[in-house]
Amino acid sequence: MTLAIFDLDNTLIAGDSDALWGEFMAANGLVDNDSFREGNSRFYAQYQQGVLDIRAYLEFCLEPLTQYTLAALETWHGQFMEQIINPILLEKALARIEQHRQRGDYIMIITATNRFVTQPIADQLKVDTLLAIDLEICDNRYTGNVTGILTYQQGKVHRLQEWLNQHPQHSMAGSYFYSDSQNDLPLLKEVDHPVAVDPDPELKSYAELHGWPIISFR
Repeated sequence: MTLAIFDLDNTLIAGDSDALWGEFMAANGLVDNDSFREGNSRFYAQYQQGVLDIRAYLEFCLEPLTQYTLAALETWHGQFMEQIINPILLEKALARIEQHRQRGDYIMIITATNRFVTQPIADQLKVDTLLAIDLEICDNRYTGNVTGILTYQQGKVHRLQEWLNQHPQHSMAGSYFYSDSQNDLPLLKEVDHPVAVDPDPELKSYAELHGWPIISFR
């Protein structure tokens, strides 16, 4: 069964779910508006430039989650899905997922965004597996700590290999990976069929140089 792997943010959706969740929290008074928006924008710019300190960012973006129960966060996330995520789901991306599904491929999302934000999106897309940054839970609250391998840059490769070791019926033979970001070059180089989707300038240049397909879901 061929692996069809997708990045999430700015690949399957027309935006960054992590940054948008931060904006949603600020707009709904769940965090201090001005200071959080400034930090959110600063870290997102670093991500786009490929220089994000992922642990510093996680410390920043996960702290607000610790202030609320899981039930309260789930309720707000439902509103976030309806108001923010559903309108930016890309029809061409959904069609490509369905194309792979009809071929009998195994559909996976690997994202550097945490599981709280992304699991409901993956569930809605009916993918087979989501690999995301996993969060520690204690006493019905997120602790602000993470667990396991961080699925960011080279970490996506390591986390996928860990998953393959746990699921030996799967392999990288014939694998696809769709992404928009230079941050995903480590994994794009590992698959048999790398695909640049609405790529940032660095990924576009690399894809052109190496003859990778460049497509648009927009």
